[in-house]
Amino acid sequence: MSGTNAASGAAPCRFAHYFVICGIDTETGLEPDELAALYQWLEADRQGRDPDTAAAGENFEQSPLKRTFKSKVLAHYPENVEWNPFDQDAVNMLCMPKGLSFRTQADSREPQFHSFLITREDGSRTYGFVHTFYEEVTSPQICSAMQTLYQMHQAENPSSATPSSSSSSSSSMDSLASSLDEADSPSSSSCRSAACGGYDASRDTLYVSKALCLITPMPFMHACRRFLSQVHRAVAAAAPPPLPLESYVHNILYEVPLPPPGRSLKFHGVYEPIVCQRPGPGELPLADFPLGQTFTLLGVENLVQLFNCTLLEMQILLYSQDYQRLMTVAEGITTLLFPFQWQHVYVPILPASLLHFLDAPVPYLMGLQSKEGTDRSKLELPQEANLCFVDIDNHCIELPEDFPQFPNKPELIQELSEVLLRYGISPVGGAPPTSVPTSTTTPGSVSTRHPGLKSQQALRELEDDGRNGNLGGEQLAVLDLLQGNATLERLQALAKRTGVRVEALRGVGGEGEAQGGRTAVEEEELRNAKLNVQLREVFASRFTTMFADYEAFVIQSAPDLESWLTNREQMHNFDKASFLSDQPEPYLPFLSHFIETQMFATFIDNKIMSQWEEKEPLLRVFDGRINKARLYNVRAPSLRSSNYQRCTILKESAQAIEQRLLKIDHTAIHPHLLDMKIGQGKYEQGFFPKLQSDVLSVGPTNNNRWSNRTATAQRRKDRHRQQTEHLTLDNDLKEKYMQEARSLGKNLRQPKLSDLSPAVIAQTNWKFVEGLLKECRMKTKRMLVEKMGREAVELGHGEANITGLEENTLIASLCDLLERIWSHGLQVKQGKSALWSHLLHYQAREEKLEQQQQQAESPVSNGPERRKSESSIGMPSLRASVIQDMRHIQSMGAIKTDVGRARAWIRLSLEKKLLSQHLKQLLSRQALTKKLYKRYAFLRCEEEKEQFLFHLLSLNTVDYFCFTSVFTTIMIPYRAVIIPIKKLSNAMTTSNPWVCVSGELGDSGVRQITKNVLEMTFDCQNLGKLTTVQLGHDNSGLLAKWLVDCVMVRNEITGHTYKFPCGRWLGKGVDDGSLERVLIGELALPNADEDCGRGCRTPDMQHSPGQTRRSSITSMGGRGYKPTSAQIQEAIGEAVNIICKHFHKPEKERGSLTILLCGEVGLVGALEQFFHNGFKSARLFQKTVFVWDFVEKAVAYMESADQMGDMQETAEPLGLTCVSLCHYVSAINSSPRNIGKDGKFQLLVCLGARDRLLIQWLPLLVECPVIQRMYEESALLRDRTTVNALIAVLQTLHDFPITLEASLVKGIDL
Repeated sequence: MSGTNAASGAAPCRFAHYFVICGIDTETGLEPDELAALYQWLEADRQGRDPDTAAAGENFEQSPLKRTFKSKVLAHYPENVEWNPFDQDAVNMLCMPKGLSFRTQADSREPQFHSFLITREDGSRTYGFVHTFYEEVTSPQICSAMQTLYQMHQAENPSSATPSSSSSSSSSMDSLASSLDEADSPSSSSCRSAACGGYDASRDTLYVSKALCLITPMPFMHACRRFLSQVHRAVAAAAPPPLPLESYVHNILYEVPLPPPGRSLKFHGVYEPIVCQRPGPGELPLADFPLGQTFTLLGVENLVQLFNCTLLEMQILLYSQDYQRLMTVAEGITTLLFPFQWQHVYVPILPASLLHFLDAPVPYLMGLQSKEGTDRSKLELPQEANLCFVDIDNHCIELPEDFPQFPNKPELIQELSEVLLRYGISPVGGAPPTSVPTSTTTPGSVSTRHPGLKSQQALRELEDDGRNGNLGGEQLAVLDLLQGNATLERLQALAKRTGVRVEALRGVGGEGEAQGGRTAVEEEELRNAKLNVQLREVFASRFTTMFADYEAFVIQSAPDLESWLTNREQMHNFDKASFLSDQPEPYLPFLSHFIETQMFATFIDNKIMSQWEEKEPLLRVFDGRINKARLYNVRAPSLRSSNYQRCTILKESAQAIEQRLLKIDHTAIHPHLLDMKIGQGKYEQGFFPKLQSDVLSVGPTNNNRWSNRTATAQRRKDRHRQQTEHLTLDNDLKEKYMQEARSLGKNLRQPKLSDLSPAVIAQTNWKFVEGLLKECRMKTKRMLVEKMGREAVELGHGEANITGLEENTLIASLCDLLERIWSHGLQVKQGKSALWSHLLHYQAREEKLEQQQQQAESPVSNGPERRKSESSIGMPSLRASVIQDMRHIQSMGAIKTDVGRARAWIRLSLEKKLLSQHLKQLLSRQALTKKLYKRYAFLRCEEEKEQFLFHLLSLNTVDYFCFTSVFTTIMIPYRAVIIPIKKLSNAMTTSNPWVCVSGELGDSGVRQITKNVLEMTFDCQNLGKLTTVQLGHDNSGLLAKWLVDCVMVRNEITGHTYKFPCGRWLGKGVDDGSLERVLIGELALPNADEDCGRGCRTPDMQHSPGQTRRSSITSMGGRGYKPTSAQIQEAIGEAVNIICKHFHKPEKERGSLTILLCGEVGLVGALEQFFHNGFKSARLFQKTVFVWDFVEKAVAYMESADQMGDMQETAEPLGLTCVSLCHYVSAINSSPRNIGKDGKFQLLVCLGARDRLLIQWLPLLVECPVIQRMYEESALLRDRTTVNALIAVLQTLHDFPITLEASLVKGIDL
């Protein structure tokens, strides 16, 4: 194998892929940072200024030492690695996110460490670890250029000699463009040279930043940090290193392998050995960023909330001055997601040039570098409706409104706090930083004469420092020298725990021996690794508990991978409804949101693909854990409890890591002399030498054992690939399919860091527009399929049950989508909700136009409007108006925020089936849209906007009650209209009518109606879906009889109109003598003229779509029609069946039981038909006889028989039953209400069903001799077999707790 091949062949197994040096290119000299200029251009464009003038010329207001200059990749070794091509622009941008920064001897020049990652298009990641230090500028051209720039700056700004921070432009995010991390520069005025921030070539020494970077396939953060700091120490030390630097770089690039899974590896830096370990196949994947630090920075409570927002795929923006903190928190949060993975834009360090990405209307997790002194309130972010803003340095987070909490949150916080306390970390997090007195020595020159004294003082300060060692410049320098640049945050706890004196540390080359022969730093790293794994195990065990049975709900429907990928979009992969119905009640709000996320969808996709491909690593570990849990703890899947189960494997997980780090499995080859030209790369203290590229560009030629091992593995893989190639898909095509399938629903995985021309930005925005449209299509389709129930099942769309919870989740995600669409491409952000802000602009314009019209015109009569209302039966139509709906929302005092108002408005429009129409109306004011939005915004792409409105229009085909059911406490105006049958009755009545409207949430109380007006409006608290109306009158005056056709009641906000059919008389001596009736309602169809523009609608909610209406069988009006005995029995079975189904739904989704008992196909109507069959009701020259008359006669007979003693011999229970029937009938008869005989029979059936007495009363009525007088021989009631069958059917209702609406049982005293 040739040298090159060896290098490349082993690359997947190599610890590091590239060693990179970034800094100033002395050939090209000082170049202003193009990215900073582009950034200014973007900022100006965002603020509506002329971008060209903003970016022209240099920024003379800023001192040259604070400006951004262009950095370059000076060298990288090797030239290229086949499977990880070197991306020069991205690496340069992330190694030096702010470009070059200059310092003089008067400034602090502490080395800095930070990490970054590059996510490639396919979602794979490469990590970078960067050590930045300052090197003296020796080039006279650069020094004189800096001198010239400084003189120009002074000429432009004579006042700048006074100490001042860099003048910040009005730009809210200029924090990013700043070339200088002001956190590094001490702010006391004494520290500056006379000109304060000035530069004079004759007097000052100029320093410039340089970065050393390792690029690795895995995040071995601690090992890379130690290696780079040792390389820098070798450069800064007075004596040259033992070997040329090339030897160490060559060693880590080509001779140090990745540790195999489950093993540890020791390799050698310049001065000390470095140990790293990798988790085994059954353990949580590698995560080397210190989680303890993340918890310290944010506190447990905040971190759990941030974790929750990440799981629900909100937009997450991290904000800190320190790049490493951004990276630590971002990586910390994403490692806690196991077994799920963040699927959206992930940029832990957002370079200035990518600032327009904050405009992205997709979920993202990004880190933004803040500038010292920048106030959070000045940071204008394009959208905040769904944003979780994490201010790391101030230890606080701002959460979006109204999202479900993570299950068992208090217990989770408690368990995490206990783990942290065991490691001496406060769970509260974020203690305020202690102020460090400025030292009198010049920060540039660190005095090292009395290391002992200084180090003790520094350590003492570290111990007192609540923020884990954020010391000022000099103390840091002392500690750095002491500790060989090791991680500072760890010293505090270390000093307390080991009691090691610092002088002792100083004696052994900066790393003293701690207990067990390990150095203090190793001890600390072990502690960190153990804490990391224990914190992660706590989170992982939550998911293992919550998703223990997830496999049972995965739908494996495709025969092979190809057909699955082809039909991926139409496939139903996970039975969400059944999964949710199996979960404990408290988990539902969170889980119903979470199973809609992209990360959950991808997890399920991976599960399905694992039947044809190798299991995805995270999934393999997770499934292994679930199987293990099943072995130990066999629980029936039905017994889901919401009890918190603590993690049981904390000890073992920490021990596994400890054993690996104590017993080293592999040791890499030591660095050795290379075959180099002598005399090149001469050592000069403080300067990083120019490395010899020829020895670093290729690996060793000998086939050492691990490259050999890779070769065999590679051969094995090749064989496997050839075997699987008989899969019909060509591999490239398959990969393309896979990528498409995996990226389904993701709009844009990652921004490209390299090319940033305005054309690319436009292309990015175009992708956003396409992505939003696709998301809208998927969401509306999902909402329709879930809602259309039975029809959808017949079309093959899986289960027909959407739960109210799921519906709520889908609507919440629609609200979120609309917010993101409205915040894409905003010119100027106003308020937290872009949609509400647009509506307010629209409202202001419309109201202004309205006023102008009113002033211009004289009042005109509303002729046509009037006629239209008369044509509809008594109910004037409601005009569809965006403004009117806004006013309803604005008058709701309970909603305090703009985001809340926008969501309420969306829900109201959706319930009224006007969402598409309203938004179309809003966007029809094009001048307003142009004023508010940039040309690339979604709302200004005509074709996409049309399609989007069309998708929303499809939602009009289903009924939503998403406003009524959520805002349950608001006051709502109702309008009630009573419609008499004019031909047969007095439209006028002399009596005083009243009405009481009841709904699922309460009733209106009795409302008196003005005589002969027959219409009234009243305000009362939201009644929910309306169920019954009690209608009555006081029977006063001569014309007291009243024949009512129906009552119509309308909710004046949502426009829902309910019809309560009556068709009977109210009055003494007519019909059944009723003065009051309980009417059962149903949602009425909107009028044709009112419904225009709303599209079609589903059938009524009481009747499932496929069912023919049985009005002929059971409705009160169908008396002329005599149903057959088979039809009657079927109707009873159907009525009981519907009630059983009602109770099998989750409690919150059941709807009204009254309709099922007393409605059109209800139990009462069906039993009434049963009792009417063969009933001798019409008598010659006599009043009509009612079923209730039969019941009363039967009861009278029983009472008289009881008095005569006939009942004494009957069995005891029968006697009791007899007593109960008599008691109930007399209670109904003695009620103060004037309900008629049919009303009384209805009441008896309802009470009997509630108290489970119906089946005991039936035999009594059948045995009663009265039956022979009042029923024909062929009546169903006299057929013992039929009655027994009826009893058996009614028996099934005993399993359910039937509760009756107050309007039914009012005034009954049992």
